[in-house]
Amino acid sequence: MPDLIAFLTDYGTRDGFAAVCHGVAATRAPSARVLDLTHDVPPQDVRHGATVLARVARHLPPAVYVAVVDPGVGTARRGLALRAGSSVLVGPDNGLLPPAADVLGGVSDAYALTNGELWLPEVDRTFHGRDVFMPVGAFLAGGGSLGDVGEQVAVDSLVRLPAPARTRTAASLTCEVTYVDHYGNVQLAGDAADLAVLGEWAAQGWVDVATAGPEEAREPGAPGEGEGVRDRARVGRAFGDVPAGELLTYLDSDRRLALAVNEGSAAARLRVRGGSLVTVGAPAEG
Repeated sequence: MPDLIAFLTDYGTRDGFAAVCHGVAATRAPSARVLDLTHDVPPQDVRHGATVLARVARHLPPAVYVAVVDPGVGTARRGLALRAGSSVLVGPDNGLLPPAADVLGGVSDAYALTNGELWLPEVDRTFHGRDVFMPVGAFLAGGGSLGDVGEQVAVDSLVRLPAPARTRTAASLTCEVTYVDHYGNVQLAGDAADLAVLGEWAAQGWVDVATAGPEEAREPGAPGEGEGVRDRARVGRAFGDVPAGELLTYLDSDRRLALAVNEGSAAARLRVRGGSLVTVGAPAEG
């Protein structure tokens, strides 16, 4: 079992929650190394956490991943340990883990965390990262057997996040925002083939961009909703393909369709967040 614990949460760094988990790991598995992936996942944003975890997993050596973005903590949701390739992922059964597991080769074995002897003696219903997930991760990184963490469960019983919305017509592409990074770059549920189509639709290199109006709003009053925004973006490859302040559509480093503002924030300009809908298409005539 790998002795590297790769640790991701939405805990932030202000309150000491992540540090407490480090302490548990150091106590339970002194020889294990803990690599902080991020603790800045937006609170309770499981899809954002899953996206970051899958992105990072492509570039790490075999590891025990402990990932905690867990709005259902303390409820009937299961805790899991998943074998994927030479790595193991530990965390809640809420869709957070499978995308990274897929990147690592797919889930070959899945276990529910039912062996309470591995947990801390007292388990708080609001802090399973400290009391359940990190103790199990440390057990595994310290050489423990995956089969000892609990009962084996069917791989097809795992909770998976729904596929993000994506619809293409003869002259437009509507995609869900799947991720917004701290620069304000907006990743969409599109790929290289979609960017190629946008290039065909473009008029002198530009395509129209529109965000959802109130009739498509998923949560009334949330950022990106209300009046909607209409703009235009140049089809390009790098931020510098447009002047500062201009909007660009391109393939990001994950090879996903994205929108960015050179030296600015596309999320702020378009008033979108994860889950918002964006339509990109051929410029309107006139």
